[in-house]
Amino acid sequence: MRNGLLVALLLSLLGCVRVPAGLEVVEEFEVEPYLGRWYEIARLDHSFERGLTRVTADYSLRDDGSIRVVNRGFDQAAGRWKEVEGRARLAGRPGEGRLKVSFFGPFYGAYNILALDHRDYGYALISGPTRNYLWILAREPVLDPRRLAELVDKARGWGFAVDRLIYVEH
Repeated sequence: MRNGLLVALLLSLLGCVRVPAGLEVVEEFEVEPYLGRWYEIARLDHSFERGLTRVTADYSLRDDGSIRVVNRGFDQAAGRWKEVEGRARLAGRPGEGRLKVSFFGPFYGAYNILALDHRDYGYALISGPTRNYLWILAREPVLDPRRLAELVDKARGWGFAVDRLIYVEH
């Protein structure tokens, strides 16, 4: 019985770093140009960012080869900034836009790059392990409206509930 529970727990944890069914991550992904500051342009609602505005994510390389992740946003209701630091690691084969990110010890979640500006790394469309998690990120606080519409249309075509997107104020 104990072994069965352990196997079930391990399988559920592994499931947290999967790509949503039927989707593929980008190829030819490089970590170095992805580092730096990203602004959250839009997201699907979830408890750990609820009510936050001016959300940013900063990525930098750690000495051990993992990626330092610092997510920051302003909680208007509380009148203060919230910040959390985590660690990311490549989760797929080399060149695959797939990371696993942890903000809570040994527990990792999926960070799947579904669309990316390969030339300038100026925008990215990210999902979690299911279609319940979606982020549109850009290097500037505002993304060109045509590009944003293209990304939203892609996400809609992939089955994400884009009518529920929250557009982040900066």
